[in-house]
Amino acid sequence: MPDRSHGLDHIVVVLFENRSLDNMLGHLYGPGDGKNFDGVIGRNLSNPIPAWAEHGADRKVVPYTVATDTDSPNPDSGEEYQHTNTQLFNILSEENRFKVAGDMTAPWNAPQVGQTPTMDGFVTDYISTFTAEMGRQPTYEEYAQIMTGFTPDQVPVLNGLALAFGVFDHWFCEVPSQTFMNRSFWTAGTSSGLVVNFPAKKWFTGNDAETLFERLEAHGKTWKVYVSEPMQISFTGIIHHQRLKDRLATHFVPFAQFEADAANGALPDFSLIEPALAIGHNDYHPAEGRALGHGVVLPGVDPPSSILGGEAFLARIYDAYRGMQSGTGSNVWNTTLFIGWDEPGGTYDHVPPPAVPPPDPAAPVGEYGFTFDRSGYRVPGTSHRHLPLGGRRPGVQPGTPPHLSDRHLAGAMEPGRPLHRPRRRRPDLLPRLHPAGATRPGSVAGPHPTPGASLQRGQCGPRQGCVRIGQNLPERAPAARARQRHQTRRLARRPQRRHRARADRDPIAQRRRHVLPPAGPSPGEVALPGLPG
Repeated sequence: MPDRSHGLDHIVVVLFENRSLDNMLGHLYGPGDGKNFDGVIGRNLSNPIPAWAEHGADRKVVPYTVATDTDSPNPDSGEEYQHTNTQLFNILSEENRFKVAGDMTAPWNAPQVGQTPTMDGFVTDYISTFTAEMGRQPTYEEYAQIMTGFTPDQVPVLNGLALAFGVFDHWFCEVPSQTFMNRSFWTAGTSSGLVVNFPAKKWFTGNDAETLFERLEAHGKTWKVYVSEPMQISFTGIIHHQRLKDRLATHFVPFAQFEADAANGALPDFSLIEPALAIGHNDYHPAEGRALGHGVVLPGVDPPSSILGGEAFLARIYDAYRGMQSGTGSNVWNTTLFIGWDEPGGTYDHVPPPAVPPPDPAAPVGEYGFTFDRSGYRVPGTSHRHLPLGGRRPGVQPGTPPHLSDRHLAGAMEPGRPLHRPRRRRPDLLPRLHPAGATRPGSVAGPHPTPGASLQRGQCGPRQGCVRIGQNLPERAPAARARQRHQTRRLARRPQRRHRARADRDPIAQRRRHVLPPAGPSPGEVALPGLPG
């Protein structure tokens, strides 16, 4: 019979893309819910409009509101170090206005040493970034979308899991910049001084830090990286290429293998799941195609909405997780699932990130003069574990946990040899679990946002996901359930805006069913090498 002492025998981590906590989970709890949750409900949140905005400057501010489009922000917001500085401190020199990050000049909109983030530059940066990407200034309605977030009814799978299990409300990404650095911090505790993604070739030789994966191997532990179809390359493999190139053919596999390993009790000690991060987005990433440059359109690359794609993929992950019933090896009782994000990607959040000690004080100054002494801002984070009878599921988990829980797991295996000095934070800021319910061995309770009911398996191949919004959510208070049913029916009937129609499908039928288009390569596309099978 399973017991509580084996809940961390196996760890599964999935890392999604470019959303802040306010953007995805800010409406999870309100002041009347009895939770000490730092969300958006009941707060008068806004950002100022710069005087140089051509449209709407007379309104002075953009208030925070609920998103009306599951593809927002569209075009994508700026995410590089230069853009994040503007978002956090509202610093944008005239020389850097209306430029993308690669065209900006020193001092890169950086704050003074020790300056406190004001969290009031999101509108400023979005207007400037939009203009650089689209060749014109946005209307008020177009730039106001950066000050929006989603409700539990709009993102029911993620919010349903957060309600039923545990949520971190002060989880800050490690670097105030974009994807590669923050993913590297998850798996190595450092980015070797690198601060932006591009040029990508520098990652093949410039990031030589020891990884969590090597540390696990040194202690006899097993691991795999599972990559969502249709991606055939792994961002983790690129980021840590110098250290892991000899393991690409053996330890990096398609996500379908995760489903098989989970069903057979064959998961490794540590599993890292990568969504489709570049092709067929199911990673929650904001609309990326238009962010590649003015006039650039990539039909067939992105699904109608990466929010819906992310919900479908998360449902698929949780379906595999809660179905782990093997009597030997990995099962739902000895496996903990962490759902996280790499970075917020320029989407709005109201909580200022803290100052932090650099991971290696003796290291030289990084790119753009950055010393890694301040965090990026908040990202969503949830933890999931099915406990036997007498166990308890957590509710809100307040505090400021280190982003790299994996790093601390590896460090605990050999305390005298930490991975690039885990950033030490006060004990009172570490997570605290708030009890909320129990699960009996032999039956898996909790949310069931599962492909069994919400994904149409007969119509969805391994490279296609289908999701119906609002199915099989955990129980909530009666009033909340009634409101959720009403909103779910309304959302299910409403066509998705900015839906990119394709000639080879009926767009109206697709909208009604919220079915994602095929994510496989279109004719003429090149399948990139990297994953077996």
